[in-house]
Amino acid sequence: MSDAPVLTEVRDHVGIVTFNRPKRLNAIDVPTLQAIEAALAACEVDERVRVIVFTGTGDKAFMAGGDIEGLNTRRGLAHYVEFSDLVHRVFRRIELCDKPTIAAVNGYALGGGMELLLATDIRLLADTARIGLTEIALGLFPGGGGTQRAPRQMALCVAKELMFTGDHLSAQEAVQLGLANRVVPRADLMQETLALAGRIAEKSPLVLKLMKRAIANGTEMTLAAGLAYEASMVSLVFDSEDAHEGCRAFLEKRKPTFKGR
Repeated sequence: MSDAPVLTEVRDHVGIVTFNRPKRLNAIDVPTLQAIEAALAACEVDERVRVIVFTGTGDKAFMAGGDIEGLNTRRGLAHYVEFSDLVHRVFRRIELCDKPTIAAVNGYALGGGMELLLATDIRLLADTARIGLTEIALGLFPGGGGTQRAPRQMALCVAKELMFTGDHLSAQEAVQLGLANRVVPRADLMQETLALAGRIAEKSPLVLKLMKRAIANGTEMTLAAGLAYEASMVSLVFDSEDAHEGCRAFLEKRKPTFKGR
């Protein structure tokens, strides 16, 4: 297997981005973040790719946070310039990606691993997976978006307890809190993830793109502004070939063929 920190492949219409530092439990450092950004950029412009899946090499870890040896060498200004800006940029790019993203969490997703998970659209967790914002145990606190995304995706008091204690959540607990979609047997994780990705990839990539933008931008507005924004975005859809292909296919009782136009 390649020793590159991130591996990328395309299966049908699914781009698979695999974190590949198993000896470091797929921990992130600057080169790994740069490789994730490059892999994401490649998937974004590849017309074959309609859905992007993130996962980790091996059975132990999806991404076990930041590389602690690297973090231990940092000081404030260097960290801000070299790492913090980069991790925020990459995770925000994942969050705002026009193509649907799925996290296939095969093991530990701790610290930065959970923060990356929080930036994805859909999360499937192996039954052996554990997640957590564990930075407090290192005398740090979440710096990859955790203090901002976690309270927006779960009850504030629960998010605070998770960050204040650094405790792990089981896969089942993560689903109960609404942080993941479902728990999957470890042996079936990629099969179920790719099946789900395939179902989504059959839909119109143009409509998925506009819907993702409506959700991402609208949820940061007031309800009134968000509804107005939704109305404008869905009106754009009616100028697409895909919208009319979908309606015709329904009327003709056949499966639609969406081309992203």
